[in-house]
Amino acid sequence: MHEYTSTVRVWGLSCPGCPEEVSRARRWTRDILRGFPLADDAELIVSELSTNAILHTASGRVSGSFHLAVAVSPQVIALSVTDEGGTGTAPKAEHQDDQAEHGRGLDMVSALAHRVVVHDSHGGCTVTAELITRAHPAGGRPC
Repeated sequence: MHEYTSTVRVWGLSCPGCPEEVSRARRWTRDILRGFPLADDAELIVSELSTNAILHTASGRVSGSFHLAVAVSPQVIALSVTDEGGTGTAPKAEHQDDQAEHGRGLDMVSALAHRVVVHDSHGGCTVTAELITRAHPAGGRPC
């Protein structure tokens, strides 16, 4: 492989912290991953992580925003959502009973993803979910 090329492709999207931006983030992810294995799981993960950013952090305030990154290699799809912080605690999966209406998002993300990493910093938090694909999409790699 040439030293300046890579098989990893990365896309980024910044969104205002409005609830309607969650559907935009889902559509954007779906468009990037069209034809890839686990694209439906990736779309659901983006939806959950984006919703969490808006509901539980400063990203959901009037001037708030969140950032979404999608990285794709032949083996892995990595989905990262970075929020604006403001909660004082890093997100964590909470095991809720079947009747709970809230608090199961990160637990669901953890069940779908092969690995979930939470990186907490003073300016916000980034949650990255990794899906192992080990296969190319039906129509080739996205450009």
